Amino acid sequence: MPRAGTRSASSDGRVWAVPESLRPALAQPYGPVYSGEEADRRLLALDVFATCGDMVTARAVALGHPPLVGVVDYKTRRSEPVDPAVFRPLAARRSVRVKNPAGVLTERLRSAVSRLVRTGGGLLVVDGEEDLAALALIETMPAGATVIYGIPGEGASFVRVDAESKGRVRRLIGAMELRRTERGG
Repeated sequence: MPRAGTRSASSDGRVWAVPESLRPALAQPYGPVYSGEEADRRLLALDVFATCGDMVTARAVALGHPPLVGVVDYKTRRSEPVDPAVFRPLAARRSVRVKNPAGVLTERLRSAVSRLVRTGGGLLVVDGEEDLAALALIETMPAGATVIYGIPGEGASFVRVDAESKGRVRRLIGAMELRRTERGG
């Protein structure tokens, strides 16, 4: 056990913080945006896909076509609560919970996404903000899959996972400010 004040490998964490200069690039949709019946039709045609956001994940479950991985925070528009029971069919596979503060992408979130993709999927519940989990999903999902993330008031962006989308995500993450944090138990 490390002495008091000594950091162990298990207590160190990395976070990638979004600098102000990167916000415009992150605000741009990564793929085409669809809504309503067109979004439903496209979602139902997908084989392997993941979702990021409560509304898009709930919609996939309601359509009877749950994603491999769904990332939610039980809120829409940062404040309107969503009933966790909506996600029960997805959570039945596996449910994982991680903390991820607003404006950052934590190593824990990236690791949780990776584990879920590798082990058959499930529900990832984020305490904090789940928006940047779309990056982790694109980074981790296999080539040929699709990542769908919600855009409040517009619909959902459908991103085909391929070398180009993975490269774009890696460049965005590489442009973020890497910080070390002390993990709290």
